[in-house]
Order: sequence, then C-alpha cells, then structure tokens
Amino acid sequence: MQDRPTKLVEYQTYIDGKWTGAQSGKMFETSDPYTGEAWARIPECDKVDADLAVEAASRAFETGPWSKMTATARGKAMRRIAQLIEKHAEHLAQIEVRDNGKLISEMAAQTKYLPEWFYYYGGMADKICGSVVPVDRPDHFNYILREPVGVCSFITPWNSPLMLTGWKLAPALAAGCTVVIKPSEYTSASLLEFMKLVIEEADIPPGVVNVVTGYGAVVGEPLVTHPKVAKVAFTGGTATGARVNELAARTFKKVSLELGGKSPNIVFDDCILDDAVSGAISGIFAATGQTCIAGSRLLVQETIHDQFVEKLVAMAKQARLGNPQLYETQVGPVTTPPQYQKILGYIDIAKSEGARCVLGGGPATAEDGGGKYFVKPTIFTGVDNKMRIAQEEVFGPVLSVIKFKDEDDAVRIANDIAYGLGSGVWTQSVRRAHSMAQKIKAGTVWVNTYRAVSFTMPFGGYKASGLGRENGAEAIDGYLQSKSVWINNGPGGGNPFIMKTAG
Repeated sequence: MQDRPTKLVEYQTYIDGKWTGAQSGKMFETSDPYTGEAWARIPECDKVDADLAVEAASRAFETGPWSKMTATARGKAMRRIAQLIEKHAEHLAQIEVRDNGKLISEMAAQTKYLPEWFYYYGGMADKICGSVVPVDRPDHFNYILREPVGVCSFITPWNSPLMLTGWKLAPALAAGCTVVIKPSEYTSASLLEFMKLVIEEADIPPGVVNVVTGYGAVVGEPLVTHPKVAKVAFTGGTATGARVNELAARTFKKVSLELGGKSPNIVFDDCILDDAVSGAISGIFAATGQTCIAGSRLLVQETIHDQFVEKLVAMAKQARLGNPQLYETQVGPVTTPPQYQKILGYIDIAKSEGARCVLGGGPATAEDGGGKYFVKPTIFTGVDNKMRIAQEEVFGPVLSVIKFKDEDDAVRIANDIAYGLGSGVWTQSVRRAHSMAQKIKAGTVWVNTYRAVSFTMPFGGYKASGLGRENGAEAIDGYLQSKSVWINNGPGGGNPFIMKTAG
C-alpha cells in the first residue's frame, strides 16, 4: 500500500502469502460514503485471480504446513490472530467507517469484540472429537472421524465487513479448513488491512487465508463454481443467495447463507415504555437501517399505539446526523449510491401505498447534518402488513409501524412474511416472553433487548433468511464432515450382513 500523487491509497490483494495486483492489472476506486469522494484503489480481480487463490488454498490444505499442524497448534495461531485484532482494533474500525460510512461507535465496538470469536474457536480447535460406536456387528471396532471439509469460499457484504468475515473465518480455521475471501467491491479496504496487520503478522502459513477483490459476477461466481471449493459461505441479499445456492448445488458443495430480513419488533402494552421506545430506535436507526436484523416492522399493541408513536417520534427527532468518524454521531450515511436510491424509492412507494409519514421521508441536507448520501430517519404509521414497505427489505433508516390487537394477532402479523431472521418482544410477562419465543418463526428472538449477538449463540434464519448457522458451538459443524471407520478384528473379510451373529 502506498500514497500516489493523487492521494489515493493503493491496495494489493493477498494470494498464497504474497501481495499482488490483479493479473489483468485493472483497479477500481472505492469512495467514502460521507464525502462521496474516492479515497483508495482496489485490484479488480477476475476468474484468473480466483483460480490462483483457490489453488493456493488447496495446496495449503493438502500439503502445506497447515495440513500438518496439530489442532492445538491451530488454536495457538488463532489466539495470535485475536491478540493482533485487539492491538489494531481502532485502526481497523476507522478504515471500515471510511469505506462503509457506518458509525465509528458501532464499528469500533465490533472490531474490539471480534477477537472473542478467535479466542472461542481457537479454544475449540482441539476439542473437536469423533466417537467410538458400539456397532451391532461381531468382531468389529467402529469409530467416527471429524475432518475439515477443505477449501472454503467466503463472500461477504459491505455493511459489517470484518465482523461478518470473522464469523466465518474463526470456525473454518478451527476446523482446519483453508479459505478464499471475496469482500464487497464497496468495502474491500478493511479486509486488506486485516490481512496485513493480523493474518500476515500472526504468521499464518501461505495459502491458508487468501483475498481476491472485485465484482461479484466476475470474481465471486468462480469462487462458487470452482471444483476444488468444498464449502461456500455467503452473507448478502436473498436473490443473490439463491443464485449462490443454485450454482453450488451443481457440484454438491456445502453451503451456508445468511440473507435478508424484515424483522418484527413487537411491543405489548405491559412493556416498560421508555425501554421499548429506545429499543425500537436503536433497532432501526443506529446502523442507518443497514443491517439484516433491523427491526424494520414495529408492531405496537393498539391500546398504547398513539402514546408510543408520540414518544417514538420525539426521540427519533433528536438523532444526530453527521460525520460517522465522530463518536457523538448517531446516524450516518447510506453506504452505496444504489442503496441510497433504493431507500428513497421505497419511501415513495410507502407514500403511494397510503402509509402516513410522521417523520423524515426524504434526503437529509447539510442543514440536517447530512452529507452526500444521507436519508432522514423515517417513520411511517398506518402501515398494513400487506404493503410492500412492510414485506420487502429496504435496508435503510425506514420504520413501518403496524397496529395489532392481541398476542395471536401479533404472531400472525410477525410470521406473515417471507423472511425469518430476527425478532423482538417487549413485555414484562414471563409467560408471554416464552410463549412468543416459541411461536415466532425466526432464528433469533430478543426479549426486552434488540440486536444483541455473541460468539456463544447461534445466528441464522428461517425461510428466505438463509441456511445454516453462524456463531456458537454448532457453527463449526458446517466446516466439518464425518468419516465412518470399520475395522474387522475377526477372522476373514466376509460381508457383515451375512456373518453369523453372536449367540
């Protein structure tokens, strides 16, 4: 990386332990969403680079030092990764903010928390156990081996690049896999910084972690279809996820997909009102709505609807828009120009559908504290769950408020959606908390909190929100496969199904 006369930072990609440009020599610019100005140049890789990265990962898995390393040694390597993330967390957060425009308060919290994934799975590396099975065949000793699947391709999004990469990378390394990562073309810089400051410094063997940058159809698709890739992990939109799943299925690859959401955040009339208002605000506006688990459908019991909306609008009006690099900023810009236009389009759709805009409803100007791609925090009331604004993922600071009558009505509305990723329930009733948790069709149910995640808890979706789980002990299963071993300790090598049974 070096400063050019144009003042743009110039990055290289990372393949087989070496820094290199794209084989074509092409590069593209990445822009700061707050200013709209280009600040870095990124290699524009293609299938040639993707193939080189997969071949490097394959060699590292089959014959490299990583393949010969004990599980305990892998765990130690992962602890080195964790320590280096801790060392560079603030710098990595600043790069993320410059690239994706999200708040420094949120990105710094993520990068400071990220080491825990590598400590957790690093500790799990030498706890991966097979088992001895008391098989129903005489004179046979049987056991099960748990082995890494092999080369994994990761395709990651622009909204939380390092955190969502870490969710995949930590269990994959613990399992003994090797990886090729393709970050979003909008937010490649932080991952390249991560490779330089963390992976390279941790002395991870060449080929174990590789990065190729560029556009999805050009470099991402070859990573899905390459015959030496055994597992694809994708985080992004549902339509693209379906395409990834279709391509991967042609060669029977393992797939995990973390896709879209339209999460219901449900407020009952026995809630602690101020807590629920704060939870509703942070659930949609803190990340500028650019999170798959955004509580974008706010279901409010009709008995407190008007009072709740009044408090909600009053609090949301106080949100401070501005420079995402400042810790006091509460709402930042939209990350990409296409997403900015998409959000404004959905605001127009909501108005045309008859939803009532009680806050925001358009671009935020400099007078509002905004910059190049800012949208005002927007709240719609009078929303019917059949409206597009309630059914389709906006991925922006737009909240749809929907009335409900009782618990059954809330469950009906909450589940009447194609997605099933997150959900929230605000109530003081222990019975209702457990009842709603069982009835809501979503991978996560938060009660009297929202958007909490942990390396210890599985995360993933129902229905169109994805396949598989990330985080928690079960995530590592996605990077392992089982091998059955049969050893005949008796005479001959006859067919066990026709052998004479004991007794």
